[in-house]
Amino acid sequence: MIHNLLDISDLSCEELNYIIDIASMPVSSLPRLLEGRGVALIFEKPSLRTRNSTELAVTALGGHPVYIQSEEVGIGVRETPEDVARVLASYHSAICARVMRHETLRSMVNAIESQQELYEWAATIPVINLLSDLAHPSQAIADILTIQAELGDPEGKIITYIGDPNNVFRSLMEVCAMKGMLLRCACPDTYMPSENDISLINSLGADLEVFNDPLRAVAGSDVIYTDTWVSMGDEAEADIRREAFRGFTVNDELVSASGQDPIVMHCLPAHRGEEITNSVLCGKYSAVWLQAANRLPAIAAVLVWALGDRVMGDRGLPDRGLPGRESADNASTAEVEESGNMSMDVGQ
Repeated sequence: MIHNLLDISDLSCEELNYIIDIASMPVSSLPRLLEGRGVALIFEKPSLRTRNSTELAVTALGGHPVYIQSEEVGIGVRETPEDVARVLASYHSAICARVMRHETLRSMVNAIESQQELYEWAATIPVINLLSDLAHPSQAIADILTIQAELGDPEGKIITYIGDPNNVFRSLMEVCAMKGMLLRCACPDTYMPSENDISLINSLGADLEVFNDPLRAVAGSDVIYTDTWVSMGDEAEADIRREAFRGFTVNDELVSASGQDPIVMHCLPAHRGEEITNSVLCGKYSAVWLQAANRLPAIAAVLVWALGDRVMGDRGLPDRGLPGRESADNASTAEVEESGNMSMDVGQ
């Protein structure tokens, strides 16, 4: 059965826990599920961590990663996303893609699914999101892996995201909600989380406290998380964003305002002096480098989950203990309680 991962919401709580369990194992101990097989890695955006971690994960599982740059394919220009997906699916055992538009991933999934009546293999080729404008699920899995390594059970811990509620924020809040964390966000009034984001978080049984004062937001926080103020694709409004987010830099004063010994996280690349200072990024509270290292076991675990139904009974894997895919989808929020509501705190 096909297991695509376009967003964290594609996972049930059981599946998320299974992936985390696999990611907690040494990558070298995982079975070589991809022996003699290829995995297509499409990159419309540049990458350091995502490319290196995914290539190494595929290799560790016995496969051959094929790196494909945007200029080589020209998705939506030279060839449609659907045609690219159909061709690559006929060669490879999985398609991993880092794309400009989330809709490109959906088009790829639909194209492969449309081939299933014609070709048996089409039912076994997953599409995995390595980043889109909407979501960054593999990053979020590495993040929760890091939080658990540093703090133990994340349930009841407070995570505060400082900055632009972007694709990283969205996936991070989903995974933290599923693990029972308390969610906060600090951002300017003009860059509040969208209603869709709030509805998604509420559907997972979580509340999101939103502040426009980062010092108030971090009080009592166990985790302080930030990301660039200017994401890829937002360069045209870089100056506007830097001005809007002035005062939201994660610095020593902000970390001290937590009143805790928090871990500080950043998905990188970092812009020192903007969203974070060097003293915090490289200081005693930083979990940034462990977070970066965890990208490798995270994507390896996602691949094992995505390919696992082909190799049920492979040695060394934990018992999946999962319901069938249809029932898993219906029970994706079985471990969370009723929906919460967003609470707005815009006091100065």
